[in-house]
Amino acid sequence: MPTLPAQPPRARSLAVVNEEIRALQADGGLVTAEGRRRYEELLVEWAAAVRGDVTEAA
Repeated sequence: MPTLPAQPPRARSLAVVNEEIRALQADGGLVTAEGRRRYEELLVEWAAAVRGDVTEAA
């Protein structure tokens, strides 16, 4: 039986990503290399969420 293609992961909401960014900043997580890498990932995710919000509003 053929397998179904995997569903792309559902994008998290802008509010959820914002909350994670704020928590990372508040905890001083940006001091470490890992924290900075995670922050960059979150910014990319945040930008995608913003674009999604704009598309839905249009």
